[in-house]
Amino acid sequence: MQQKDLYYIDKVLDGDTGSFTILVNRHKDMVFTIVNRILRSREDAEEIAQDVFLKAFQSLKKFKREAKFSTWLYRIAYNTAISKTRKKRIEVSAIEDSIIENYTFDEIIEELDEFSLDDKRKYFENALKKIPEEDSLLLTMFYLEERSIEEISEISGLSVSNVKVKLHRIRKKLYQTIDEMIKFRVGETI
Repeated sequence: MQQKDLYYIDKVLDGDTGSFTILVNRHKDMVFTIVNRILRSREDAEEIAQDVFLKAFQSLKKFKREAKFSTWLYRIAYNTAISKTRKKRIEVSAIEDSIIENYTFDEIIEELDEFSLDDKRKYFENALKKIPEEDSLLLTMFYLEERSIEEISEISGLSVSNVKVKLHRIRKKLYQTIDEMIKFRVGETI
């Protein structure tokens, strides 16, 4: 895919601006996923995704080909969406690490075993909505999009070790959130 991207980039740089449409069509889903996970608003995500492609088009001649085009583009998407959230940031109380109990993965899985696959998916999706946008995006890139730690590092601008630490902490927060939802549900049925 990288070679095909480079082919179309060269065509755009040679004056065939219509070839940029092919690049947009190839990457629009992931760009939208990135900005939507951060912004959590479909309307804002659609607007920002358009801004991302406009920025990429205007900066295409600056693309140095040191990284994959997709990584470069997703970094633009990430930074643009983060900038948008900083402009309209609402104070949200973050989950402190000191609040996070030492829940093991096995304890969470054990509690989830009694639920259907659809219920598990709902818990996961609801938990993703309850953690900070940047955390949700890191989990999405790593687990759902199967991006490598190195690629997430390039996209987010975080160091490789920072990505690893953040993913570890985010998983703890996610498990805590799911555990609380399960306990709330069990409490409702008692």
